[in-house]
Amino acid sequence: MPENNADLFIRAARGERTPRTPIWMMRQAGRTDPEYNRVKKLSGLPLHDLFRDPEWAAQISLLPKRIGVDAIIYFQDILTPLAPMGAEFVFDPGPRFLTPIQDFRDADRLHLFDVAEELPFIPETFRLVQESLDGALPVLGFAGAPLTLAVFLIEGGSFGASADKFFSFLDDHTAALHRLLEKLALMTVDYLKLQVQAGAAALQLFESAAYLFTPQQYKELALPYQQHIFKAFKKSVPTIAFARDWTDLDTLNASGADILSLAATPSIAETRSKLGAKRVLQGNLDNTLLVHGSKEEIAEAARACIREGQHRGHIFNLSHGLKRDTPFENVCHLVDVVRNTRFD
Repeated sequence: MPENNADLFIRAARGERTPRTPIWMMRQAGRTDPEYNRVKKLSGLPLHDLFRDPEWAAQISLLPKRIGVDAIIYFQDILTPLAPMGAEFVFDPGPRFLTPIQDFRDADRLHLFDVAEELPFIPETFRLVQESLDGALPVLGFAGAPLTLAVFLIEGGSFGASADKFFSFLDDHTAALHRLLEKLALMTVDYLKLQVQAGAAALQLFESAAYLFTPQQYKELALPYQQHIFKAFKKSVPTIAFARDWTDLDTLNASGADILSLAATPSIAETRSKLGAKRVLQGNLDNTLLVHGSKEEIAEAARACIREGQHRGHIFNLSHGLKRDTPFENVCHLVDVVRNTRFD
């Protein structure tokens, strides 16, 4: 397997042409990897404590290095910074808030906090990861977008195809919801600044609840708070906007992020046709293909994606995170295909 190019990701993030297309994957350090499951069991810790233990979190963050990815995303959860705001959670097995938001009083009681004081394990995890890498790969930081965090808080934990509690709250307490979103945006800027100070080379904002909303709702509830966050990092580090299953390119582009992470559709070619040939993009292999596709189908789809990206301003990734039932051999196969695909 060829050596990693330490600055390949950063060059692509800046819109430059690269010798090959760099690859990393959302949820690359996690449940699809048998080694992750072994380490998690060995730790003896519940997931919410595993995130807060720098030694274990760093060890897990680094696992994907062995399969040849071009960036490490540190092992953490998007809910982590909510606990110091007054929203403690556990995983059993999915996330569950001990005191979910039920009315405007619950929303208003959440408070801002000193991120360095309350989250010391974040910079320590970065330090251990970077110490181990010794400059070989960039380390990515991330956070949940305010709207997505609000949905988690009001639903009381994980959500699926609907979020009835959230939409009832939106109807009954619209002003309180916007107060909450403003507070979450302020906290997220502080949280991401902590990661940049710790050495994060780029930042991704996860709007994982995007698929629940209409374009108009997204413009009102998601976009202003994303814009506030991305504005805070202009001329700092590259930023990435991810919105799950979101195909409205205009609103995604309006986020102010340097890089747009695409859903399975539209294609990279279609996106650049609409937004401009120099638009820096991330994506966008359908994550379900890795579950059910043959090796040949995966390779064909990956090469088509890379061909459209033209080895210029393109970071290879999936439409969303690795699914729980993804065969690990397919993950390794995809990385090998991407690393060994070059077009003139």
